Amino acid sequence: MTNKYAARRGADLEKLDGLRVEVDEAKRIGYLYLDRPPLNIVSYTARTQIRAIIEEMDRDPAIGVVVIRGANGVYTSGGDIRGFFDVPRDGMSNLAWNIAAPERCTKPVIAALEKYAFGIGCELALACDFRLATKETLIALPEITIGQIPGSGGSQRVLRMVGVTRAKDMVLMGRRIPAPEAHAWGLLTGVVEDSAAMDKEIESYAAKLNALSP
Repeated sequence: MTNKYAARRGADLEKLDGLRVEVDEAKRIGYLYLDRPPLNIVSYTARTQIRAIIEEMDRDPAIGVVVIRGANGVYTSGGDIRGFFDVPRDGMSNLAWNIAAPERCTKPVIAALEKYAFGIGCELALACDFRLATKETLIALPEITIGQIPGSGGSQRVLRMVGVTRAKDMVLMGRRIPAPEAHAWGLLTGVVEDSAAMDKEIESYAAKLNALSP
């Protein structure tokens, strides 16, 4: 389905960089997988493609709900920092716009977090409507460890969601937050046991959302 979807969606998506697209037309779910094993690191190019894919899924009448998930039981350990050395200065201004694509999508977007949700992956999840995680998942904005802050809107979104004190814990300390704690904060919509339970939870959410008025 990936190649077929990309072929009818234009040149930007013909060669995906560490991403995979699947569409379950029967259940009206569009899946965007972060797929660069073993930890599904997100490249600079992939950030642009993530935006383009979500925009195309938003236009696709076969899709009612969008799901962003990592391949092989891992969401993502974050972005490819080395890739920034090759990015033109004017290209940096697109970072926040690309990662905010789920927020602009007119269809519900679910982030399915497993194992690690670090850096840019966490920022992407914060832009989604729902965030589900397995109980072993760790969530972090670790940019401070390299002298940076979350540069794609994550610091502002986490502040609005959990307040100043907890936002500082994440942004200024770079602490890895266990999923149950993040759920108690209100950062997550729900926590499930494992990947198998995540499969069922995604389909349950999608079925309910698709049954409601658009």
